[in-house]
Formats: sequence, structure tokens, C-alpha cells
Amino acid sequence: MDFSSSFEGRRSYAIIGTGAIGGFYGAKLQRSGCDLHFLMRGDYDRVCRHGLEIESPWGNFHLPEVNAYNTPEKMPPCDVAIVALKTTQNHLLSQILPRVLKPEGAVLVLQNGLGIEPQIAEIVGGDRVLGGICVICSNKIKPGYIRHLDYGTVKLAEYTGGYKPGGMTDRLRQICGDFERAGIPVEWRDDLLSIRWEKLVWNIPYNGLSVVLNARTDEMMGDRHTRILVEEIMGEVLRGAAACDRTLPREVIDRMLSHTEKMTPYRTSMKIDFDEKRPLEVEAIFGNPLEMAKRGGVELTRIRMVYQQLKFLDARNAIN
Repeated sequence: MDFSSSFEGRRSYAIIGTGAIGGFYGAKLQRSGCDLHFLMRGDYDRVCRHGLEIESPWGNFHLPEVNAYNTPEKMPPCDVAIVALKTTQNHLLSQILPRVLKPEGAVLVLQNGLGIEPQIAEIVGGDRVLGGICVICSNKIKPGYIRHLDYGTVKLAEYTGGYKPGGMTDRLRQICGDFERAGIPVEWRDDLLSIRWEKLVWNIPYNGLSVVLNARTDEMMGDRHTRILVEEIMGEVLRGAAACDRTLPREVIDRMLSHTEKMTPYRTSMKIDFDEKRPLEVEAIFGNPLEMAKRGGVELTRIRMVYQQLKFLDARNAIN
């Protein structure tokens, strides 16, 4: 499919999930001049009345007028649909994506975990899917109000069947350009699977242990025993990536530890979900990587233990 003509000029974006990620990046894109349309549920009434408010070390701003929708049927077809829902809601995408995409439109998946793009490719076609990771500390603290705390780089890549390196395309270059013009640090990468495993070096230990240990990032880093455990789990993530033919250098671990020591004390997204009794993204962040590593002949015992603990806590949370 040729996307070059449909991606010329001012692009329209549908934000699927206007939370800490979709709300922040979508607001930045709208402020820079892109045509944005936000799908939301609980925030809908307030955002219609008061718009979106962003608190950020990059500069606070308020969007008084936002194209907000509480159902995909009301949204216009867009060039790019950014999926920023929690993966626990991905069962809704088969109803949403065909309604919000132009015939030549593309889906950009900004979700945590592994094994997401193949599911979306089944809905819209593999040649219409891109993926990315967000290196950011951001929370939605109340309806229509996003607090960005630290970092913010987005790393994007084309999705290809089997996660083969996808190279640079016109549409990826143009989407990266939109992010850059919005003041969002963006990096193009050739290999989507590598950047997803790289993000898991942080997500698996800190998200998982934050729930199991009831701790913020600074508390985990400030204790000798939990810091050792975090580093050991990070080493297992590297082993998992290697089982999928992706070699990540030890420097990734050192960088993640250093960044976390310096970052603003942070309650992870999984801990917030747990505290607010929402379903946890256990399968995307833990279960899928465990299975991919196992198919490569590697068992990740520490990660599996955290996975099993989270499954118990998630199930108990659901009934209490």
C-alpha cells in the first residue's frame, strides 16, 4: 500500500486513550498545529467544558478547545491513530480502529510490553502498523489534567511481520517530523523489537516490584537489597532479548539505573493502576516476554516469580 500521498500536508491524529501518555503527546501535537481528535471516557464531560491542561517541566500550557469524543462513531477518519490505551483494553480496538482510520491511515502503537503489534496487524493489516516506546514519567492526576514529571523521548519504528528490521519510510519520517515540531524528542530506530526489549529493562523490574513491594522508584533505589534485585531482573531481561536474537549491551542496565537514581521520585503506572484497583498490564509486560524467551529456549526465573506474584495480587485486587 502506498502511503506517500495520504501523508502529505497537515496530518490528522486520533488519540485512542487520553491518559498520561496519549493526553500529553496529543496535547503537544495539537499545540504545534496538528489536527487532533481525542477519544476518551471518564474525562469527556470535563474536557468538553474546560479543555486539556498540561503541567510539565518543559512548560505548562492549557488547550481550552479540544476535539473530544466519547465514542469512535463520532470521530472523523484520521491519518494516524495513536494507540495509548492500557493493553488490558486492547480487546476494544477491533471496534475502534476501523472507524477512526482513513483507508490509507496508519496505527502508531505507544503501549508498554511485547506482542502488541501482531494483534493490531490482524485488525488493520501489517503494512499499516508502526510501534514505539515512550521514555517518560507522566501521570493523569485528575480528569483533563496531565502532570509530566521527567524525560519524554519517543522512539519509533516500523512494524514488520516477524519483527524484522523495518528501515525508514516516508510516513515514519513525516510522523517523526510532527513530533519534532511539537517539541517532543523523537528517535527513529530500525528495529522495533529491540526498542521494546530495551524498554522492558526498566518496565519489568520497576513496574513489577513497585506493586509487589508497595514502593516508589526512589525507595527501591535507596535500599541496597532491592537495588540488587532490580539489577538482577534487568540482567534477565537482557537474556530474554538474546533469546529473541536481540543483543542489548550491559550499558543499557547502567543507564537505566543511573537515570532512575536521578529522576523525580515516581509511582509507576502499574502501581497507580493497582492502587486504583484497575486491571494490571501483566500479560503484555511480563507474560508475553516470558513466553517469547521460553520459545527461544530461555527461562527467566526471577521475572516469572514476579509475574506469578502479580497475577495473584491482580486477581485479589479485582474481588476486593
